[in-house]
Amino acid sequence: MKFSIITASFNPGKKLLITIKSILEQDFHDFEIIVKDGGSKDGSIENLRQNEAARRAITEGKLKLLIRADRNVYDGMNQALEVCQGEYILFLNCGDRLHGRSVLGMVAEETERENCTGDVPIIFYGNTYCMRTGAMVHSAPEITGFTCYRNIPCHQSCFYDRRLFKDKKYDTKLKIRADYDHFLWCFYKRKAEFRYMDLVTADYEGGGISETKENREIDRAEHELVIRRYMKRGEILKYKGIMLLTLAPLRRWIAESSRFSGAYHKMKDFIYRK
Repeated sequence: MKFSIITASFNPGKKLLITIKSILEQDFHDFEIIVKDGGSKDGSIENLRQNEAARRAITEGKLKLLIRADRNVYDGMNQALEVCQGEYILFLNCGDRLHGRSVLGMVAEETERENCTGDVPIIFYGNTYCMRTGAMVHSAPEITGFTCYRNIPCHQSCFYDRRLFKDKKYDTKLKIRADYDHFLWCFYKRKAEFRYMDLVTADYEGGGISETKENREIDRAEHELVIRRYMKRGEILKYKGIMLLTLAPLRRWIAESSRFSGAYHKMKDFIYRK
């Protein structure tokens, strides 16, 4: 099987069905969907089962429902990883969508072009459309230490070689940055390779847990914790200096503004292409 797509849910309302429908409508069919639900009581699982396409996928074994308690979203993802069959794993949160019906087919073609049979696992990643701001967020075409410090590709746009979760799953002690921690582990410790795909892979809903005002402080603290796990002190100081000189707080405000984010990300894409 080519892809395993994991969606962790807990009382997501109508968002779960939106996400699952965007997957089932793909014109490439070599995939499985694993919905890891923590015991929702809002009728979302029942609504999923009542949808004709989803019900058929469940009957065919293409859509698997894993309903059991978990400690947090990362624990739920770890549980889903235990039953994955695909070569590559994608995580889509409830409310997020694949960007059009041909995404999985295009990513499959990208993986076939590369030599993916060696010992070094590969992460394929693309660009992301942010539904909250209406802006296209372009990922860096090359992953470097500074990329890891500053801004890694959106989690929903990364297709992970399944082997990358064999030795390390998500750190459930982290509330917000466990996916960031795993990405840095892939870069610094596992020495994975990264392949940029110049295509939009996911529509990101925006407004996630890390973006709420009350969690910004937790996000900053966990970011500091994670970089100290993998980066040397001199490297961290260098990157902090660059961020300070390039007015990072102002750029972040512009990037998250519904008014200015479109122009900002277009300029960023132009710089990347240069």
